[in-house]
Amino acid sequence: MEQNLKLTTSDGDLLSNPSPYRRLVGRLIYLTITRTDIAFTVNILNQFMHAPRAPHLTAAHRVLRYLKSTSGHGIFFAASSGLQLTAYTVSDWASCPTTRHSTTGYFIQLGTNPISWRTKK
Repeated sequence: MEQNLKLTTSDGDLLSNPSPYRRLVGRLIYLTITRTDIAFTVNILNQFMHAPRAPHLTAAHRVLRYLKSTSGHGIFFAASSGLQLTAYTVSDWASCPTTRHSTTGYFIQLGTNPISWRTKK
């Protein structure tokens, strides 16, 4: 998704047939199991399943272009990784323009291997 892009429920025209958008976002949700780098964007796109609009579909197509250009990326577990535990956390207070809810998240790795992550609105 573009940086600083704020999708809302009122911008753009409603899609005449929302089924392709819903199928696409559903497939992207499934893909987030192995491609955690798209989890935040897919979470945002998932919030507009009930009434998708043209900008939402454009953002979903942008995710597809990103996936196509980074097809070799994914989670890598190195066999000779160290045992140093590292954790990162981030929060964004009242950042959602629609609901004004906060977003938080964390990422934990052992050596260079990711072992746990979560984002929550």
